[in-house]
Amino acid sequence: MSRVVLTTIGSLGDLHPKIAIALELRHRGHSVVFTTHKEYQDKIEVLGFEFHRMRPDNTALNDPQEMARMMDLKTGTEYIIKNWVCANLRETYTDLMDSAKDADFIIAGEGVVAARLVAEKLGIPWAFAVLQPASFLSVYDPSILPVVPFLGKLRGLGSIANRGIIQLSKVISKAWAEPIHQLRDELGLPPLVGNPFIDDKYSPYLVLALFSSAFAKPQLDWPANTVITGFTFYDGSESGAQLTPELQQFLDAGEPPIVFTLGSAAVIAPGRFYEESLQAAKYLDRRAVLLIGKNAPPKNLSEGIIAVSYAPYSQIFPRACAIVHQGGIGTTAQALRACRPTLVMPYSHDQPDNAARVERLGASRTISRKQYSAIRVAKQLRELIENPNYAAKAIEIGRILQAENGVGVACDAVEKQLQ
Repeated sequence: MSRVVLTTIGSLGDLHPKIAIALELRHRGHSVVFTTHKEYQDKIEVLGFEFHRMRPDNTALNDPQEMARMMDLKTGTEYIIKNWVCANLRETYTDLMDSAKDADFIIAGEGVVAARLVAEKLGIPWAFAVLQPASFLSVYDPSILPVVPFLGKLRGLGSIANRGIIQLSKVISKAWAEPIHQLRDELGLPPLVGNPFIDDKYSPYLVLALFSSAFAKPQLDWPANTVITGFTFYDGSESGAQLTPELQQFLDAGEPPIVFTLGSAAVIAPGRFYEESLQAAKYLDRRAVLLIGKNAPPKNLSEGIIAVSYAPYSQIFPRACAIVHQGGIGTTAQALRACRPTLVMPYSHDQPDNAARVERLGASRTISRKQYSAIRVAKQLRELIENPNYAAKAIEIGRILQAENGVGVACDAVEKQLQ
């Protein structure tokens, strides 16, 4: 069968959807290679996949200050692209080229801009994997851009205003792409027609939209070769990860709790999220689970509140009465599939847009980081929990997601290219 290279950068929210695809491709008989940050080597190899390190290393996973810079609402995206993606472009290209020499196909996550260069240089087909609708920057379904979030209020002004927003994005990011143009020239590859971060980043072979059409409908200005697959889920449960006995006992001992989580990246720079969340749960007299990662548990935990480092979302979210999270696409998808209403406190990147989309679905409310205080959170959660419309809508959307087979559709599309 074929040898497929899967390459991605970023958080576990970027990696896990690719693992879901890799497991199915291997089940179908293909050889799958992962090329990504060295920090994920153990996670990949324990699943039995071949691993290749690809720079840059994800040092932010153990550096709260660096993560805070990456997750800044207004400057985080620029910081990542300029100081992480493009600053290490040549190293990324070298590492990926080494692992893809004998590949038949490459599946590249957003941000691995070197993947296109490697594929073109080797003359092999590749797919561009999109995790969230914001990546498409559609004129007809405009996204909220963290650099200029106030422009999201112009959503209803039509395509002319939305084209202006996209043009502004091109102007802002034009200088960021200079290292890409330079390396393409050195490699003897033809110049790009557009902006490699906006409108000239897509594969001519296959674009995988790894989310549900219930979350975002296909648009006329998406690439014509886009396949919208449905979400591709992986959280360790597929490999045997379980709730700890302590957490299982807590869940069994009372009414469904509120679950507070910041995903796998924002959790490294939580600010006062957990302290305020703890107080909000106390104001509401509700049981709560705090998923805190490597952070120390907040002080003054009461009998009805537990703090644990991690729990598979697919196992704990269905046990919740509501979920409070940062709006990462993986967390958002798991919460939707669990049929639970959510309160979203977005950080940056795609998170403000994800929050807006799930709110428009009627299954969620949104609160900004600046507004995240115990009193305000309690007020939002009271409305979310006591208004049955939120729960009803969450169930409706969740059942749609549960009926989808994102992994199967994605792998079918890849195999069609391999044929």
